[in-house]
Amino acid sequence: MGILGFVVVVALWWAVTASGLVKPLFLAGPGATLLAGYGLFFEFGFLGDVAVTVGRVLGGFLIATAVAVPLGIAMGAFKSVEAFFEPLISFARYLPASAFIPLLILWAGVGEAQKLSVIFIGAVFQICLMVAVIVGGTRAELVEAAYTLGARNRGVVLRVMLPAAAPQIFETLRLVLGWAWTYVIVAELIGASAGIGFMIIDAQRFLDTGQMIFGIFVIGVIGLVSDYLFKQLNRHLFSWAAS
Repeated sequence: MGILGFVVVVALWWAVTASGLVKPLFLAGPGATLLAGYGLFFEFGFLGDVAVTVGRVLGGFLIATAVAVPLGIAMGAFKSVEAFFEPLISFARYLPASAFIPLLILWAGVGEAQKLSVIFIGAVFQICLMVAVIVGGTRAELVEAAYTLGARNRGVVLRVMLPAAAPQIFETLRLVLGWAWTYVIVAELIGASAGIGFMIIDAQRFLDTGQMIFGIFVIGVIGLVSDYLFKQLNRHLFSWAAS
């Protein structure tokens, strides 16, 4: 059924473009899009752009994860930490990452640091709050039982809260990784010399909708693959959660 959904969308796309309802200038057909993709990979070195963008997403996302997950765990486990950080992070998560691009260009230039910073800002606050909610929602009876058996704060966090929350934390990271792709494309639209976003804006200059659509399609494919890998890794690492 999942494959059928894609088939229906592509069929409608083909019907709209083949019937002439929409001019190719505004919407290239499936065949023209595939031809444009072939040219991108074999004539313009698009594989390098894909690798650059994937590297940026993973870099910014991993930095955000390294900062946000420990802080989120501390916020969820200790009320004093939550009281200190939660108002500030709740405020910051409403600030759009794209609004920081002019400042980041001023501070870090148009190099990799600026693009990694956009992804970091877009992901870190969301991850932090979501992890805090997950850890804070650990079943109270498990925590009380651990304290009754003589566990201290460190043991409760490491042996009770983290095992209980880990599958959901991993699921949170899977969702936020999808958002990170939005931020990297926005960052690459300005001041980039490589990447999928750069290719899309470059194709727009030549009114090549086939290349633009193919670039968007590639992002979707990479997203589906990463989503599948996250789900499989979650099942492998946290097998107890499925039982």
